[in-house]
Amino acid sequence: MPATDSTTLPVLVVGATGSLGSKVVDELLGRGKNVRALVRPASDASRLESRGVQIARGDMLDVDSLVAAMNGADAVITTAAGYTRGGKNANDIDTIGNANLAEAAHRTGIRRFVLTSILTSDQTPQVPHFWHKKLAEDKLEQLGVPFVALRPGAFLDQVATMAGNPLDKGRLIWMSKATVPLTFVRTSDLAAYLAAAVDAEAEAGERIDIGWDRPVSMREVADVMGHRAGKKIKVWAVPSVVVRAVGAVVGRFYPVVKDMAAMFGWFETGRYVADSRRQEQLFGPVPTAKDVLARFTDELRTAQHR
Repeated sequence: MPATDSTTLPVLVVGATGSLGSKVVDELLGRGKNVRALVRPASDASRLESRGVQIARGDMLDVDSLVAAMNGADAVITTAAGYTRGGKNANDIDTIGNANLAEAAHRTGIRRFVLTSILTSDQTPQVPHFWHKKLAEDKLEQLGVPFVALRPGAFLDQVATMAGNPLDKGRLIWMSKATVPLTFVRTSDLAAYLAAAVDAEAEAGERIDIGWDRPVSMREVADVMGHRAGKKIKVWAVPSVVVRAVGAVVGRFYPVVKDMAAMFGWFETGRYVADSRRQEQLFGPVPTAKDVLARFTDELRTAQHR
């Protein structure tokens, strides 16, 4: 395919109406890319349309609709995650849906497929939504789809605001040991890497860890943010024995709760840590924990005063 084609043909974004996907759309448009979004038949796409984004109506559980959406596209970025969205189809989206995306990419000969995976997903069969990402990577590989998988750490923005703005509340809630360091990312930073991955000098089949210059504990997150904001922020850590017990009981009726408990259990091992060397080679200097936490704190402060 001539190089000019990849600049004019659209990049299909799957999950474009979500918090990460919408930022990916912003990043792609900022890079001068044409963007097409896969949007479910009943979803409102007016915000995307107003920005010049092409709309392809379809569903991850309908492979023919995915083939139609990918026809004539240069690349695909998927940020779709049934786990975070919940609902009765959550598990199907993360399993059948991801397999369907791989199948459609295989049929349409997509130049590059960018998968939002999860850090250490290949080590965690006990955490379903992590393992499903590993299986999605494997499916792309089996079908010979030229893919790149970015494996980010935990989303700081989501974790730190689970119980509201921590600057208002003076606290962060955590379901694991507050002293164990782990890898975090900012959603906006990850969106920039996903957009850049469309044309990055990466080999097909690469799995790339995404994080900061070092892992940090939730206690350190609270201390650094508190110092920046000039106020004390406490960590309310729920003991792991309680998290496991709730996961075991409630998980019988709500599998997502058991999944979450398993994830926090994995965080406690201290092995949820990125190797950011390849990230730096492909995308430039890795963000420092100190800088990201400072930026995040400033944004929360601005939100307080709106």
